[in-house]
Amino acid sequence: MNVTKQARLLEAFQNGEELTAKQIAARFGIANPTATVSDLRFAGFSVYANQSTDTKGRVSTKYRLGTPSRAVVAAGYRALAMGQV
Repeated sequence: MNVTKQARLLEAFQNGEELTAKQIAARFGIANPTATVSDLRFAGFSVYANQSTDTKGRVSTKYRLGTPSRAVVAAGYRALAMGQV
């Protein structure tokens, strides 16, 4: 069975992992992690980007899988009802 890089990334997210773009690129061999995260979002997965600052003041963005808020779900249904999607 040939599992895609995107499927392996999704599995890591589903296991509760939080990963930076550099970690995604190194671990899964994904050349453009942000595009892959966007593809997962377009496939209906709620991938969140959270910024964190380390002890040296460096800011990094970590991606994780989450549950959308009621407001986000409601906005999606409004967009469908208005024919925007």
